[in-house]
Amino acid sequence: MDPDLVLGEDGLARPRWAAVDPLLQEYYDIEWGMPIREEAGLYERMCLEGFQAGLSWATVLRKRPRFREAFAGFDPDAVAAFGSEDVERLMGDPGIIRNRRKIEATITNARATIALRDDIGLVDLLWSFQPAETPAPRTMAEVASTSPESIAMSKELRRRGFAFVGPTTMYALMEAVGIVDDHLVGSHRRGSSGVWPTA
Repeated sequence: MDPDLVLGEDGLARPRWAAVDPLLQEYYDIEWGMPIREEAGLYERMCLEGFQAGLSWATVLRKRPRFREAFAGFDPDAVAAFGSEDVERLMGDPGIIRNRRKIEATITNARATIALRDDIGLVDLLWSFQPAETPAPRTMAEVASTSPESIAMSKELRRRGFAFVGPTTMYALMEAVGIVDDHLVGSHRRGSSGVWPTA
């Protein structure tokens, strides 16, 4: 078996990042790479990927329940109405990642999400960057951090008023919501999204 894959006690092969921490393993087995095609879910994932920038995903995942409480379940309409008092409230909340720029970007992105409804909508916009083929990495070294599509997605989102949507963050989003399948070849989750063939 590939050295970047670990065979669990359940006999299933997972990448090393998902093989040690039970929380990450559960996330990998159930959520990561599964297609999300509804606005609130994509908005939430976009925001959480932004909060993750410079940190570990495990940190974000552990704080996700509190994030959801603090940001009104990531309802774009509710978050778009947040004002300066809400920013200060969130800056004082130890249960989330207290980064003013990321908090303000979450509010900005809620407003930008609403603005998209009169045009293409967040779901169709993000999925329009699905590549013709998905990567098929065999090792972690083969997993990209950006792609032409994530660069284009980032540029278009910025043009439409979104913040904290750099190409690397958007590639992580594409992986997380099934726009690409970056499960390692040999992982038990490869092809599980139904978006891409298992090969």
